[in-house]
Amino acid sequence: MYAVITLQGHQYIVNEGLELTVNKLDLEEGKSLTIDTVLAVFDEAGESVKVGKPYVEGAKVEATVGSTAKGVKVNIVKFKRKNRYFRNVGFRPTETVLTINKIVA
Repeated sequence: MYAVITLQGHQYIVNEGLELTVNKLDLEEGKSLTIDTVLAVFDEAGESVKVGKPYVEGAKVEATVGSTAKGVKVNIVKFKRKNRYFRNVGFRPTETVLTINKIVA
């Protein structure tokens, strides 16, 4: 079973057992998280599909919060030719790992 969820302004396609990397959540490691903003629920064959308006009623996804760590470095380069302007800035975003435990439709 698959579900399309909205979390922090992003949409993700999830299934049970998936480890999902999202932007930092202010939750402790090991806590459970229930996500009620489910946009659609469908099976692997695509035979039974439930689409919400905007959310599916009664559907939720249960997840466990994993570790929080820094992600891969993102480089931002600004360059203007003929003006001798070059700027290179980078940062490492903080990310949290979620483990999807159960999808309730």
